[in-house]
Amino acid sequence: MSTSMLVANMQKAAASDNIDVDIFATASSGIDDAMEEQNPDVLMLGPQVRFMEKDLKGRLDIPVEVIDIRDYGTMNGEKVLQTALGLINQA
Repeated sequence: MSTSMLVANMQKAAASDNIDVDIFATASSGIDDAMEEQNPDVLMLGPQVRFMEKDLKGRLDIPVEVIDIRDYGTMNGEKVLQTALGLINQA
């Protein structure tokens, strides 16, 4: 539920900033399917699944980053959105 709230806050921030993005969440068990179906430019992991980061970075050719625990805890959609966009721009 908290991830869905963060996604909603990220979508609101994107709309407020006039940024056209597609933001979605999936269960950790559905990451591989989501990668094939959605073809994202970046993968942001919730702090609770940070243990998956190394494996995913080794298998994927897109930026993979764990969301800062403070930003996740405060549901700071603007900050997480800007982090994701920054990772895309660096790639």
